[in-house]
Amino acid sequence: MMSFRHLPVMPDEVIRFLAPKPGGLYVDGTLGGGGHAMRILEASSPDGRVIGFDLDEEALNAARVFLQPYSERTSFVHGNFCGISERLEEFSICGMDGFLLDLGVSSPQLDKGERGFSFREDTPLDMRMDRSSGVTAAELVNTLPVKELTRIITDYGEERWGKRIAQFIVVARENAPIETTGELADIIKGAVPRGAWEKRLHPATRTFQGLRIAVNNELASLEKGLETGIRLLNPGGRVVVISFHSLEDRIVKNSLRGFSRGCTCPRDFPHCVCGNKPLLKIITNKPVQPGSPELESNPRARSARLRAAERV
Repeated sequence: MMSFRHLPVMPDEVIRFLAPKPGGLYVDGTLGGGGHAMRILEASSPDGRVIGFDLDEEALNAARVFLQPYSERTSFVHGNFCGISERLEEFSICGMDGFLLDLGVSSPQLDKGERGFSFREDTPLDMRMDRSSGVTAAELVNTLPVKELTRIITDYGEERWGKRIAQFIVVARENAPIETTGELADIIKGAVPRGAWEKRLHPATRTFQGLRIAVNNELASLEKGLETGIRLLNPGGRVVVISFHSLEDRIVKNSLRGFSRGCTCPRDFPHCVCGNKPLLKIITNKPVQPGSPELESNPRARSARLRAAERV
C-alpha cells in the first residue's frame, strides 16, 4: 500500500470556511489520505458524518486506516465526485451541509514513481488517478495527432512551447513508442530552447500537467461536480475548493460567481425574465492563500488557492 502522508493543505482555513457542525453531513470529494476529513470529523463531533470520495483505491485504503477511530461516522466511495448525486442516492441522502474539493495530485502520488505523475524517476507513463480504467498518458502521447497534443499541452498545461513539444513527440514516437516518464521528459527538454528554461521549474512540468488533466478529464469533472454539489447543498451549507493552477481556479471562480448571480438574462435586459434566483453567497472575495509557516513546512502548497461560498 502507498504510504500516504496526512499533510492537508490549509487545514485551519478549510475548517474556518466549511464551518462543520455537530450532526452535519459533509462530503470530502478528494479524500486522499484523509487529513482534511479527520479535521472535519473532529470539528463536527460527536455525531457529524463524512462521506469521502476518491478515484485512487490506494488513497481510500490509506484513509480507511487513518480514519479508523471515526469509522462509525465515515463512509468511503471509490469514484469521481462528479457522480455525487447518484452515489448519495445509494446512501438515501438528498442533501448535505458542506463539501470540500482539494484538487490536484497528492504528495504520495507524486512521490511514488510507478504512478507516472512525476519525471523524477524513469517509470511507466501512466498518470491515471483510477488505475482500474481509462487511457494512460502513454496511450495519448503515442496515438494523438499533433494538433490534439498541441491543444492539450498548450491549453491544459499552459505551455507556450506546446506546438513544438507536440511536434517533437510525434517525431520521436515514429522511431519507438514513448513508454516512460524519463523518455518523455527528455523529449520535452530537447523541444524547449535552453534559454527558455525557468530557474525553478523543470521544462517538462507544464506538459506533464496538461497530460494529467487530459488523462483524468479533470476540468470537465470539476465543472460537473461543482454544479451538482452546489445544488445538493442544504441552506447554509458551504462549498470550499482548493485549486492549484489557474485553469482550475478560473472554473471555480466563474462557477461560484455564476451561482451567486442567479439571473442569466443579458445585461442589456431592463428586467429579469429568467426567474433564476442566486443559490450562493460568496464568502471569500479573493482567493485565500497559505501563510508563511505552512509554506515552510509544506512547499508544495505554494500555489494553493482557496475559495468558498454558502448556499442561501
